[in-house]
Amino acid sequence: MTVPVNVLEPGLYIVATPIGNLADLSPRAADILARADVIAVEDSRVTAGLLRHIGVKRPMVPYHDHNAEGVRPGLIARMAGEAVALVSDAGTPLISDPGYKLVRDARAAGHTVVTIPGPCAAVAALTLAGLPTDRFLFLGFLPAKAKARADAIAEIAAVRATLVIYESGPRLSACLAALAEGLGDREAAVTREITKRFEEAVTGTLTSLAARYAEAPPKGEIAIVVAPPGEAAPPPIEDADAALAEALTRLPAAKAAGEVAKRFGVDRKALYARALALKDN
Repeated sequence: MTVPVNVLEPGLYIVATPIGNLADLSPRAADILARADVIAVEDSRVTAGLLRHIGVKRPMVPYHDHNAEGVRPGLIARMAGEAVALVSDAGTPLISDPGYKLVRDARAAGHTVVTIPGPCAAVAALTLAGLPTDRFLFLGFLPAKAKARADAIAEIAAVRATLVIYESGPRLSACLAALAEGLGDREAAVTREITKRFEEAVTGTLTSLAARYAEAPPKGEIAIVVAPPGEAAPPPIEDADAALAEALTRLPAAKAAGEVAKRFGVDRKALYARALALKDN
């Protein structure tokens, strides 16, 4: 039997949707949504608005935190003969939502899984913040309760990467203050309403940003971007001396000095002179 060219192959299609500006929906994403047999949605009212924007109507099935366990088996079964699209209310599915289990089970059942990439608030916030982007850690939403939030922050305090955190307006100031207490007063940016009319990225230290928003919590979707920790303090010179003495038991002075200099970030020439003195003694 010949399959019509406008019919999608059965399987799961992970479709990124706009985070604010509907013009950010890619032509490929619009095409997949228009041809999917069913769309798994976080909120049918939100996705209905997106479908109206591209002028189509498609069947929708709610799929979210509260019903995922019950709905997932039916969606997996449908993928055997139908194209199932997965969307979130905004941005890329699976980023701070439970969609990964649907992908996992679809693969286990042998179904095709296709991604249609596009907007992602975490990545967009990184591009606005002006902080290092070569290594970053996405944390989603931190716990709402103070003790649990402090514990979560303590776990990542030493991670040498830029941090990206989602937060709500009413909790923003408290979250920034907790980050300052747990991480030190690092540089940070508060980004909000990304791609919308009132998009902004406000930069400063965590303490100054916490004070800014204490009396006037902002509205809209918010992402906090926090700079990585500063350079670690150099180890005590006594540690370098001990390492040098050990290295001299198996290496010539020049090579011992080079090895320890690289490990401790100490001047090689100074270490070589120290190595010669140690050998003389």
